Amino acid sequence: MDAVPRPQRWDKPFDEELSSHDVERILALPAFDGVQAHRFPVQIPLDGILANDTRLIRYQAGDVVVREGDYGNSAFLVVEGSVCVALTPGLPPSMLGRAPSRRKSLLSALSQLWTNRGKIMELRRMNDVSERSVRTVEQQQTRLDMDYVRQTQTTVSLGEGRIFGEIAAVARSPRTATVVAEVDALLLEIRWQGLRELRRYDPGWRERIDSTYRNNALKLHLQEDALFSGLSSELIDAVAADTLFESYGSFDWNVDFKRRGAESVGAKIVNEGDYPDGLLMIRGGFAKVTRRIGNGERALTYLRAGDVFGLDELYRLWRGDDDVAMRASLTPLGYVDVLRVPYFVMERHVFPNLRQSPSDDLQSAFERPLADDSLLEWAIGERFINGTRAMVIDLDRCVRCDDCVRACASTHDGNPRFVRHGKDHSHWMVANACMHCTDPVCMIGCPTGAIHRDEASGMVVINDTTCIGCQTCANACPYDNIRMVEIRNDRDEVIIDSEQGVPLLKATKCDFCYDQPAGPACVRACPHDALRRSSFADLVQMAEER
Repeated sequence: MDAVPRPQRWDKPFDEELSSHDVERILALPAFDGVQAHRFPVQIPLDGILANDTRLIRYQAGDVVVREGDYGNSAFLVVEGSVCVALTPGLPPSMLGRAPSRRKSLLSALSQLWTNRGKIMELRRMNDVSERSVRTVEQQQTRLDMDYVRQTQTTVSLGEGRIFGEIAAVARSPRTATVVAEVDALLLEIRWQGLRELRRYDPGWRERIDSTYRNNALKLHLQEDALFSGLSSELIDAVAADTLFESYGSFDWNVDFKRRGAESVGAKIVNEGDYPDGLLMIRGGFAKVTRRIGNGERALTYLRAGDVFGLDELYRLWRGDDDVAMRASLTPLGYVDVLRVPYFVMERHVFPNLRQSPSDDLQSAFERPLADDSLLEWAIGERFINGTRAMVIDLDRCVRCDDCVRACASTHDGNPRFVRHGKDHSHWMVANACMHCTDPVCMIGCPTGAIHRDEASGMVVINDTTCIGCQTCANACPYDNIRMVEIRNDRDEVIIDSEQGVPLLKATKCDFCYDQPAGPACVRACPHDALRRSSFADLVQMAEER
């Protein structure tokens, strides 16, 4: 058996062509002038972070740097030139490499039943195929007319030394605006891992990022929560100043999950029996709530963005109850961002203003029979909780007729977009079809914006025209629900990359029939009501009904 070294974080730098001279140039920038290298551990030195977690990218005027709605995993520092932030009303999706959102007419939908017969599998018209090689992904950009941007958008200019994109990178949230190179510019892109280390070991970077977060995202998040919505802007500022932003688990959870499966869980955020010291508000990601039972643990439920943990314990503590302790443990599932509001803030600003006792949302989970746990444990372990539209098949009803597959093919020019196989539990199976995830890691890193959320339906779709076959989305999907296919011309010949001499590829997956007037064809075609597209909560309800 061959022995290979364990893969390390910096085996593959962010930019393999970044030289030691480039690193010295970065260190000389004003943004790093006050950074003290001795604060960084020996195994994660400052120059190592810059050499492996950053890259210098040149943009021409009009090049899109980030797109509104994209999920980001990096921040940018303007080294030379300037960028333009398009705030309102927002650039059209079609200008950002995305497919326009529109549904087919009923007549067009019906005509698919006849026009798809005899079609070539994965047929593409040559003018729809990118002429650029699939090997030149990093150089391919979406370029806009800057005069059009300035005339149609409310914009803000960011010059040398300004940082942008750090909120989306830290919180793993969608970009809130499109940023375009205003003139020819040189930017330093810092991927999330490096940004995390800079924030962890340098007080200046930590204060810069945290103050930006408190001034923008944190205040908005507090104002939107029912517990704090009644507070004045001055009190919101006070609460935000004392609230801590914490991250747990692995940001690249999809990589770890694909390698280790259900074993990939992090250390506990809260242990059962701990003293309640603050309210935990889930900002992003997922966390599992468990309770000890015998020598093991029982999964009670899971939390996602917008959920809170520890409210009942804090309220009982404020009310004067004795011997209050956390009734359950909280563990990150992959990664989770948490806002920790200290108890003294709740005691001072929140609980005195409550008109009624807060509801205990976990009580029903505590009272659930043990016999109902297996489905929950399975869905959490396989991370199906991430899906909003998983393809769930009741194997007791399915007769393997494949009407669902044929219906999918008829709807997509003769090409089925899913595989009727997958992981199963009891008589339930989750097929290999895109689940349109809450945390769509497939969207991170797409260089052209081809994979994106449809604005109207919220479904994750791929613009076939701007997909360049780089396989980034397929490699990132933790469920293997994106396939790379060879594309063909109208003579049924494989289209070849002229530079590399290899077949051109395109990414395909279920798009939930977002452009069909009657919704997903697979569901409508099932003659035995065996197939549904559901979230995990719907799956539990479905199991109880049946």
